[in-house]
Amino acid sequence: MKFRELAAVAGMTIVMMGSASAIDITGAGATFPFPLYSKWAEAYKAASGNGLNYQSIGSGGGIRQIKANTVDFGASDMPLKGDDLDKDGLAQFPSAIGAEVPAISVPGIEARQMKLTGPILADIYLGKISKWDDPKIKALNPDLKLPSAGINVVYRSDGSGTTFVWTDYLSRVSDEWKSKVGANTSVSWPIGVGGKGNEGVSATVKQIPNSIGYVEYAYAKQNKLSYALIQNKDGKFPVPEIESFQAAAANADWKSAPGFGIILNNQPGEKAWPVTSATFILMHKKSDKPDRATAALKFFDWAYSNGDKLASDLEYVPLPANVKDQVRAVWKSDIKDTSGKPLF
Repeated sequence: MKFRELAAVAGMTIVMMGSASAIDITGAGATFPFPLYSKWAEAYKAASGNGLNYQSIGSGGGIRQIKANTVDFGASDMPLKGDDLDKDGLAQFPSAIGAEVPAISVPGIEARQMKLTGPILADIYLGKISKWDDPKIKALNPDLKLPSAGINVVYRSDGSGTTFVWTDYLSRVSDEWKSKVGANTSVSWPIGVGGKGNEGVSATVKQIPNSIGYVEYAYAKQNKLSYALIQNKDGKFPVPEIESFQAAAANADWKSAPGFGIILNNQPGEKAWPVTSATFILMHKKSDKPDRATAALKFFDWAYSNGDKLASDLEYVPLPANVKDQVRAVWKSDIKDTSGKPLF
């Protein structure tokens, strides 16, 4: 079943139920990794008989649900800071690396034909560049037939790690964006219309001519959306693909932040895609549901060992082997039952 058909049937919820004796784990949060988690869930059920119910509700919802202890894990594309993790007794670890693209629906312009810069994207989302034939866009795209049409801006209406990644990138390339809007899972958008989830933004961009919206690359690819290239820190316009996402993550120092919470936006390197991000899992360090916490760790351990090809097929970057080992060490040392017994 194709992902968009799965999303329609499941209502943006992965439901992979196992046998009566199996433990069916629950998770909620980021829409960014939903295509990947759906594939992992399907393969894991076939391999183990255990199920996953994952609600694709946005990073903000995932953070709230794991704090309320209503799910076995939360998922967020915005890494929590060390103080926040400590306050709520949470462990945080990455599951995979993905990237975002500016999806567009400009008549006659196909994927990868248009070029944009970070400052131009910031000005579009600030409302300062309002037409597709603006001189700044024309100067980058002299061979394209750009319409004299208004740009319809689309953003995420829900609390979203995808929004955090996008607004963090804009804050790094535009001082005006940083001072007026900033970076967060939800911001006060100067202009535009909202769509719920990566799914909603993808659908809105598809439906509204001359629109632009930010989506995780897997959504653009699977929904056959056109998208623009973005100039990176080295002045190049790389193609969004596994190699350019790997280039962005090549020099990542995962130990430099609590909970592996590094930001991969706007990294140097000629091949580096400029809007790249890890996606993260949140679990309680002290679990009052040890069987379910153990089952969740087994799922991610299986995904680390067996899910790399499924990730690559969807244009996500699997974590390096040494990072997976570092994460497993955290599972062993930090995630325990209420008596202090390790759960992995």
